[in-house]
Amino acid sequence: MHDFSCTNPDDMNYEALAKKARYFKQDEKGVKAMCKVMEDMRNEAALNNARETAERLIIKGKMTLEEIAECVPLLSLDELREIEMRVMQLA
Repeated sequence: MHDFSCTNPDDMNYEALAKKARYFKQDEKGVKAMCKVMEDMRNEAALNNARETAERLIIKGKMTLEEIAECVPLLSLDELREIEMRVMQLA
């Protein structure tokens, strides 16, 4: 458990884990790979949040899909239509 709380790979007990940590923290290619993973995670979270927001707005039924598209610009009108179809099937 010690190695999972280390911020410096040189302080780790298990060399295999320390080697990977060095790669992702100190090697240019590793840092770039980790940045890409983090960016993908951020984008996925934002998209999931947009879908949840759109779903709640559709359920409320007080806005048109065009109005929702203006408020939730990450989603296309086609995506909103798909969400609407799914939500209406569940109702």
